[in-house]
Amino acid sequence: MTTLPTTGRAWHLVRRPNGWPVPEDFALVESPVSEPGAGRVLVRNLHLSVDPYMRGRMNDVKSYVPPFELNKPMTGGAVGEVIASNDERFAVGDHVLHDLGWREYADLKADHATKVSAELAPLSTYLGVLGMPGLTAYAGLFEVASFKEGDTVFVSGAAGAVGSQVGQMAKLRGAKRVVGSAGSADKIELLTSEYGFDAAFNYKDEAPVAEQLREAAPKGIDVYFDNVGGEHLEAAISSLTVHGRATLCGAISGYNDTEPVPGPRNMMQIIGKRLRLQGILVADHTDVQKQFVEEVSGWIRSGELKYNETVVEGIEHNVDAFLGMLRGENTGKMIVSLNK
Repeated sequence: MTTLPTTGRAWHLVRRPNGWPVPEDFALVESPVSEPGAGRVLVRNLHLSVDPYMRGRMNDVKSYVPPFELNKPMTGGAVGEVIASNDERFAVGDHVLHDLGWREYADLKADHATKVSAELAPLSTYLGVLGMPGLTAYAGLFEVASFKEGDTVFVSGAAGAVGSQVGQMAKLRGAKRVVGSAGSADKIELLTSEYGFDAAFNYKDEAPVAEQLREAAPKGIDVYFDNVGGEHLEAAISSLTVHGRATLCGAISGYNDTEPVPGPRNMMQIIGKRLRLQGILVADHTDVQKQFVEEVSGWIRSGELKYNETVVEGIEHNVDAFLGMLRGENTGKMIVSLNK
């Protein structure tokens, strides 16, 4: 019989960030661990996810997901191994996906755990390419943006966990041209050499985003997948063709601003071009989950779809990984792997 741990560490939010979060906004707290109650499982977390949406949950504002509570463990995607079970659906040794991340051990209702297979794919991929970011890319491109073969697609934040998948999925489904933006020369090289983008540009260069986009897609774009907002959204509106579609997934350029970000100055073009701009929340698209896993896991096995992970080791560095992700230091999905 496995001896259960008596304590485990979890990250708490101890104050609301003002602008960019700082390490002092967080605390790593040790708490007791005990046998799970009826209908519950105890999971030793192996991989934790840090994602841009978590920044919004640190503000005490009404949104589509409740804010993190102060002085309580934060939550987020995690994959781990069941080390104690009080539910017949799960056995010790099963691997599960759940939402009690930011901690070493998770005591959760069995209803909130999903079995995953380490044989089908590496466990960390269930937090990235086969997880929430991958489904966001898939549903956002094919369902929300109504992508069709022959479209020209522009993706901002294209080297991130979502953006890198959007561009590749568009190519695999017959896009005429795929353009991406990212924030370093290395990422631009990655987009064109490994991910198969037709063109990419560094938004940090001196030339305005709109100018670089026109150069990369001189005939305009049919679909825009927005992970950045701000200047990128304004540039995309200018380049979208008549009846163009945009999926608004994130606006990371303004997540840490203390004042509201001005909207695009060219919104009249939305009327003249009859554009459709629509937001996406991945929770609205669980109906395509099965189709997504089947198609994307096939692309991964065939080598047609590639993915990267930036792995930070140790729960002690969870906050460092989160802040690094906000600064764009990751290529692909940012993962925190816990020491065994």
